[in-house]
Amino acid sequence: MFATAIGTVREPSHTMDSMEFTAAITHEDPWYVARCLDVEVASQGETAEEALANLKEALELYFEDEVLPDGLEPPIIATLRLTA
Repeated sequence: MFATAIGTVREPSHTMDSMEFTAAITHEDPWYVARCLDVEVASQGETAEEALANLKEALELYFEDEVLPDGLEPPIIATLRLTA
């Protein structure tokens, strides 16, 4: 089964400026894979919640020595259906 969910990852304000990122979560048996749609960072977990928490940690590590981007616009999310 293939499932997709969209979530928002919030960076903690006590460690850096606050910023929201958009994540897509897919089920790629046996894992849930969370991908950030704003920057090239991904992670996985045994549940969607764990994958999202792991993505948040991966983003925190990614931006540990980097400056958060300015004026990041949220991506446009669209679903496409192809017919056979």
